[in-house]
Amino acid sequence: MNTQTLQAIQGVLIPFAGTALGSGCVLFMKKELSNPVQRMLTGFAAGVMTAASVWSLLIPSMEQSNSWGKLGFLPAVIGFWLGTLFLLLLDHVIPHLHLNAEQAEGPKSHLAKTTMMVFAVTLHNIPEGMAVGIVIAGFLTGSAEITAGSALALSVGIAIQNFPEGAIISMPLHAQGKGKGKAFAAGVLSGAVEPVGAALVIAASSVFVPVMPYLLSFAAGAMMYVVVEELIPEMSADRHSNLGVIMFSLGFTLMMALDVALG
Repeated sequence: MNTQTLQAIQGVLIPFAGTALGSGCVLFMKKELSNPVQRMLTGFAAGVMTAASVWSLLIPSMEQSNSWGKLGFLPAVIGFWLGTLFLLLLDHVIPHLHLNAEQAEGPKSHLAKTTMMVFAVTLHNIPEGMAVGIVIAGFLTGSAEITAGSALALSVGIAIQNFPEGAIISMPLHAQGKGKGKAFAAGVLSGAVEPVGAALVIAASSVFVPVMPYLLSFAAGAMMYVVVEELIPEMSADRHSNLGVIMFSLGFTLMMALDVALG
């Protein structure tokens, strides 16, 4: 197994490890996360995803389109909109329930509330898995001027924001009556879509080479949809929303620093 393959495997598994470790909080913590803490963690995740969308996805997408001259922004714009519309479609066809929400979204369903909460986080994780897979594919094919460091930066950044996400899904599930083991398993399962999606994208990387700028911005559009539609409303809910804003800034600057330092 060569070095590039090992780096790809690590890049795929690191974000999943973040979710699993975060979900494991339910095994050791007795109390449910308070609303202010949940908002802070959500704001942090939103900041990381926003910075990753810009530095790890949109900027590389536009850099690869330099040969287009003044129209070099088009692939990024088109891909961004396709990613946004893709998540909008999933948002309408998958029944899901956001944290602290009273009414489920998507088609009417008789699924349990806890199941729809897991679906909500799974929906959230789809663009993250795609983003990791696309960046690693660009690194492996050498077509996107993406370095091993920048691919690692994205994986680590997603893993860092996945840690609180894992806790945010597993601990409320336990508080609502699920056993600790089942709540932990549900949290881990919600993050399983990331390595699966990333691996599928990497497997088809040779097919995606000609449209890599579109794919990078597609993942950015999907991630920003999640940030604006889900995370920002959650971090701003109730009083003291400034805590969420501060954590957003912390997540943003941390991801920005990781991308520059490791890239």
